[in-house]
Amino acid sequence: MYQRIYIPVDDSTTSALALAEGCKLAKEVGAALRLVHVVDLAQFGWGGAEFLDAAELQGAIKQAGEQVLAACHAKVVAQGLSAETHILESWGDRIASVIVEDANSWGADLMVMGTHGLGGLLHLLMGSVAEGVLKQADVPVLLVRNPGDD
Repeated sequence: MYQRIYIPVDDSTTSALALAEGCKLAKEVGAALRLVHVVDLAQFGWGGAEFLDAAELQGAIKQAGEQVLAACHAKVVAQGLSAETHILESWGDRIASVIVEDANSWGADLMVMGTHGLGGLLHLLMGSVAEGVLKQADVPVLLVRNPGDD
């Protein structure tokens, strides 16, 4: 069965639901967990330097990501499990590609993540990280929806 479960997280309700599913499965099969959070730093790495300190803003974004990971890690520990955590940096890359590359490097054999259920024009404009992961992943992907998103 699955030995290495990879869970991208953010601070959404849907992500929390995916984390809970991943923990349930890890507990059942005794799998290792890796929690990751992606921060996109490219949008603050150029221009407008006269108005803001890009390096300071990027640091704040990383710190916020670390807080998201710490909160998710605490949920894992509260269930009697352990997990490694890692911040991934995107510099304008497609976030799905960054996630899949890291999952492959870690040797994940299952990915568990939330899908926000965007539809219509919003989906067309923003795309879907979950959809991108699903298209690129070499391992099974368990997508968890939030029933409240309907």
